[in-house]
Amino acid sequence: MATPAHDTLSGLLHTRYSCRSFLPEALPRATIERILATAQRTASWCNAQPWQVHIASGTTLARLRAAFQQAIASTPPAPDLPWPREYRGVYQERRRECGYGLYEALGIAKGDRAASARQAAENFSMFGAPHVAIVSSDEALGVYGAVDCGAYVGNFLLAAHSLGVATVPQAALASYPGVLREVLGIGEDRTIVCGISFGLADPAHPANQFRTTRADPASSVVWRD
Repeated sequence: MATPAHDTLSGLLHTRYSCRSFLPEALPRATIERILATAQRTASWCNAQPWQVHIASGTTLARLRAAFQQAIASTPPAPDLPWPREYRGVYQERRRECGYGLYEALGIAKGDRAASARQAAENFSMFGAPHVAIVSSDEALGVYGAVDCGAYVGNFLLAAHSLGVATVPQAALASYPGVLREVLGIGEDRTIVCGISFGLADPAHPANQFRTTRADPASSVVWRD
């Protein structure tokens, strides 16, 4: 049974996308606070609400960009949470489809490793976004705290989209937790989960014309009646 609330949520989910080029204009603080207030309603295990969000803008964001550029040139990645051991089967297929689709939109030919590397490095300039949110969990909560943070990230993205704010969630920013701790003052008792760059989208950039696909829901569900 369709309802206006369902239609609104479905519309947000179907139209939100990962923005990979932003306009430089900063958002009003009141807009960011509305996003945060909505995302705070995220459900969590035992209502622990383990997420903590450090938001960098202006001169702090410039320092963070500079520190990332130095780190990626001299330091191997060492995220708090281990990367996936491997992408198998359909998960690898979807990953490749996503990567190839983005590169096609950007005019990057298959096998052009130099151009691919340049595009990957754009992660660490936050794609020109005027703001970035770094999401962390209490270290003692382990995987369950990270799962709760994942739910928070999803709601942050939808809350932002509902206000006309573009976003891109970025696991890549968690590659260098030492940089984030030094620049943002994040304690060792926090597990850094990911970042979210956000602002107003650059509608003319070809990366923002790219959209990912979604599998049929039936492929993800097992019914046991």
